[in-house]
Amino acid sequence: MQANNERAVKGKLGEDFTADYLIKNGYDIITRNYRKPCGEIDIVASKGDILVFVEVKTRRYRSLVSGVEAVGYKKKGRIIATADCFLAEYGEEKQIRYDIAEVTVSTGDAVRVIDFRYFKDAFDTTGYETQF
Repeated sequence: MQANNERAVKGKLGEDFTADYLIKNGYDIITRNYRKPCGEIDIVASKGDILVFVEVKTRRYRSLVSGVEAVGYKKKGRIIATADCFLAEYGEEKQIRYDIAEVTVSTGDAVRVIDFRYFKDAFDTTGYETQF
């Protein structure tokens, strides 16, 4: 139980840090943790005529797999399917972009962000069937 709680705390820290980064860079946060049966999107944001679906991967320092590497084919498919649900529900008429935020946090009692990398247009819908 404690491991799940620690993971949730680190995940929330990573998502909060990413949301702050987006706001500081002129994005509006539309929603966070958008969930549907097909999956979840950590952050949905917009800037101008672009709608951005952001996957946040929070990792401990010295993790063997980077956040970007952790978003594989199946995860991308779930994100795209969930984005399709969002678009059907809210009817946003904007350009779509899929980004990945990679947040590295310290280990130990005082968990804090020690590295942050943001990948714009990290993947697209090529090779996936989409509704739109």
